Amino acid sequence: MTAADSRTDPAPAPGRLSHREVLEVMAGLLSVLGTALVSTTIVSTALPTIMADLDGTQRQYTWVITASLLAMTISTPIWGKLSDLFDKKLLVQLAIIMFVVGSIGAGLSVAVAPMMAFRAVQGLAMGGLTALTQSIMATIISPRERGRYSGYMGAVMAVSTVSGPVLGGIITDHLGWRWCFFVVIPLALVSSVVLQRTLRLPHVRRPVRFDYVGAVLFAVAAALPMLWVTFAGQDYAWLSWETAAFLGGTVAAAALAVFVELRVPDPMVPLRVLGNRTTALMIITAIGAGVAMFTGGTFMTQYFQLAGGFAPTTAGLMTIPLIIAQMLSTTISGQLVSRTGRWKPIMVISAVMLVIGLFALSTIDHATAYPLVAVYMFVMGIGVGGLLQNTVLAVQNTVALKDMGAASATVAFFRSLGGAVGVSMLGALLANHVQQRVVDGLRSIGIDPSLAGGGGGSLDLSALPPAVRQVIHFAYGDSFGQLFLVAGIVAAASLVAVIIVVEQPLRDTIDLKPAPDRSVPNPNRTPATAGVSPAGGADSGRAHRDSDASAGPVQGHPSSSGRTPARRAR
Repeated sequence: MTAADSRTDPAPAPGRLSHREVLEVMAGLLSVLGTALVSTTIVSTALPTIMADLDGTQRQYTWVITASLLAMTISTPIWGKLSDLFDKKLLVQLAIIMFVVGSIGAGLSVAVAPMMAFRAVQGLAMGGLTALTQSIMATIISPRERGRYSGYMGAVMAVSTVSGPVLGGIITDHLGWRWCFFVVIPLALVSSVVLQRTLRLPHVRRPVRFDYVGAVLFAVAAALPMLWVTFAGQDYAWLSWETAAFLGGTVAAAALAVFVELRVPDPMVPLRVLGNRTTALMIITAIGAGVAMFTGGTFMTQYFQLAGGFAPTTAGLMTIPLIIAQMLSTTISGQLVSRTGRWKPIMVISAVMLVIGLFALSTIDHATAYPLVAVYMFVMGIGVGGLLQNTVLAVQNTVALKDMGAASATVAFFRSLGGAVGVSMLGALLANHVQQRVVDGLRSIGIDPSLAGGGGGSLDLSALPPAVRQVIHFAYGDSFGQLFLVAGIVAAASLVAVIIVVEQPLRDTIDLKPAPDRSVPNPNRTPATAGVSPAGGADSGRAHRDSDASAGPVQGHPSSSGRTPARRAR
């Protein structure tokens, strides 16, 4: 760090690390984050085999995935708040330990129920690793520089999320499904050692006033919708008193959470962050991206296995177009954001591609040719990759360093919530459609539907007669399009949010610049520039711009317009 940097950087304590030092820290962070993300999707390819081995059903299939997503969603804002109060390095190591414990327990499970429990432990750790990684990045890298590093992170997230099914298929076919859980343990331990050696963060001690009530209320508000969509349509009608109870409880928990957060001195989610227009719109965008990311990673391999009858390894390899698209999109978009200082054009293009890809996938059925499905996956992957990290970056650019952890975790929370609720809702929708199609298909060929386990219950199809297996394959193949149609509608809302958001220049400082005190005379100001007209002249306009910390001029640039001229900066 130069002397000039130390004079102009308003937050020198977190430090401006060199590119090499940042990469060393990022290596440890991204290795453990990638390992944990792989664990969330590596089982998606193995799940049909796991459910057949443990005698599970389609509903339990969904909940083995949803349990970890729900735990991750609930815990993400809590971890984010903890990162603002406690030592981030200690919290990362604690999350890694929880992840290892959950992986061991899931790999040793002999029934579906304990597997769900240990998957929830993995989800708690995932929430911590997601929130802490973003919080640590925001502590050591300015928003203007963060684009390329966010691109690295987005690439790791994309590749880990979508390559998990490929690894899961290979491991399931050659080592057995339990190794899908065991294989990530040594990787997590190595990442822990790397972080212990490279991560050096100063911890500013603050009075600890943890918002326990807010944490519980947010957890309830996130969990109730997922429980509702899981059981609706099966145990009770969509329009019933049970539905009213779930939705009423959700609204009540959310309202109480807002009431509490407005009154506690140190809220779990600072509502001043949610009150920012950019944050609100990016949350809508993050929900759509989360639904698309987890829907693709969860259901595409199931489509290839249960609709096409492919082996786990083959099904995993067939998702490679999605992996490549997300990796390229998130890496390139991060580089472009850093070089241009512009994030909105990239996000608009990405949102358009996401909507096109999802609506294209809504047309697939059991007879759709794979090359066409591959193209649709590639287009969707381009959209997901371009939105994944830029939503967080846009929000981080508008908040102070002291709220960085909570703000980053809030966006990650809603992205995970979108993915968790989306997987739960779409999984329930899939189960209902498949069951009805199986019953109708078997009756059409004169076979008793009970031969298929009541119409699509058990996922162990190996012992069924060929005619019954074909009916079930067709039922799955013709049902997946409905899932992507719903996801496409959600993504359309994200596109609208991206279009109407007002782009704000990326600052090149770690923290927000303090607003200048206009009551103190500035000896360097000339009389010509010091005057303030009653009607709001030049000085009042400048003061208005300076008061908007998120839209202030980039530090070190002499522009008085409040804009960040990328061409002049270069």
